[in-house]
Amino acid sequence: MVQMVDTDRAAQMRKALVAQLRDQGKILSDTVEQAFLRVPREGFMPADTDLAVVYGYDKPVVTKRDAQDQAMSSVSAAYIQAAMLELAQLRPGMRVLEVGSGGLNAAYIAEVVGPEGRVVSIDIDPEVIDRAATALDATGYSIRVRVLVADAEHGVPDEAPFDAIIVTVGAWNIAPAWLHQLQPDGLLVVPLIMNYVTRVIGFRRNGDHLISTATEIAGFVPMQGEGSRPHKHIELTDATGCKVTLSFDSGAPSDPAQLDGVLTAGTAESWSGITIGHGVSFADLHLWLAWFLNGFCRLSAEQGTDLTAKERWLPFAAVRGAGLAYLMLRDVPQDDAAEFGVRAYGGDAKLAAAALTEQVQAWYRAGRHTVPTFTYWPTGSDHSRLHADAKVMDKTNGTIVISWPALVAADSPSGDH
Repeated sequence: MVQMVDTDRAAQMRKALVAQLRDQGKILSDTVEQAFLRVPREGFMPADTDLAVVYGYDKPVVTKRDAQDQAMSSVSAAYIQAAMLELAQLRPGMRVLEVGSGGLNAAYIAEVVGPEGRVVSIDIDPEVIDRAATALDATGYSIRVRVLVADAEHGVPDEAPFDAIIVTVGAWNIAPAWLHQLQPDGLLVVPLIMNYVTRVIGFRRNGDHLISTATEIAGFVPMQGEGSRPHKHIELTDATGCKVTLSFDSGAPSDPAQLDGVLTAGTAESWSGITIGHGVSFADLHLWLAWFLNGFCRLSAEQGTDLTAKERWLPFAAVRGAGLAYLMLRDVPQDDAAEFGVRAYGGDAKLAAAALTEQVQAWYRAGRHTVPTFTYWPTGSDHSRLHADAKVMDKTNGTIVISWPALVAADSPSGDH
């Protein structure tokens, strides 16, 4: 896997990448900086990968696809690798489990924990593990990293306990094995999928539950094996015969037949009055909707549908009875901004449009410019400590709770909670 490269150019690009990661606040510590300076990223990429991609700030590289051309394994973008290492708060001498292999991230971890530390990297795919082992060997890290074919759902009990567990695949659930194999004060860093929206969350163990320390926005290849999550898909047809697909992580309609012909029924349109400056991120709107909007789903459409003919639309939607509503944007030139709007279809179009519009406005009031925190309570933990009005999302083996500062303050008479 090691390729013939201009080593001087690679070294210069590596330094430039590290400087950018520092400048953007993704690298915070000297130990992570040194790891990024020492590990040759090109040694873990497909041989034909251009150095500009290898050392790109936000450029993931897919290393394996399935028969439907969906990514099955990839090398994460540099910014998220750095951020996750910082979230894990690694120190020399730590024992670390990496879930989802590829070699590069394990090499970074090995540099940070040093020769007295221990790194175990697992993946369910033997081909991925073979490729990681080859790259680690070629770059001199094989003696510092143990790679294993294993299902993440079970962890690696014979190597436990771990000071930190870093999950590098999208996880819908938090496997009980990860908690069992984590030190009492250990850190779990996991890209957690919550109703189709992913956040990389750094969790600190606190007795029988986990409390988030920080989060990062990123998307990951979904987990395979026992921890994978089947999704519900509903296919609709518009007036032109093109397909629109609704994908539900949870909360799919109990009677999807209500949506038959919804795209050829009546329409409704609503503009929220909420604007966002051009170039300003509104990623937390997606997270807000995933948590607070009943009937939330992801929406995809074939080219040629009514949706793709309209001005900018966003791939998030809501179902209400026989109504389907989705988000869109229109420019507000005088404000150098865009306004959020909703277009809806079906007999319950007005109901669906109102529900989605109301949540966009609620996000603007209570969720914008604030960072939510998360706690995870595994099955069997003491839920009596949860606030009666806590917003919860059930997972296979526990419950996630989200707290937005503005909502918590509004709920508390004293402003503190």
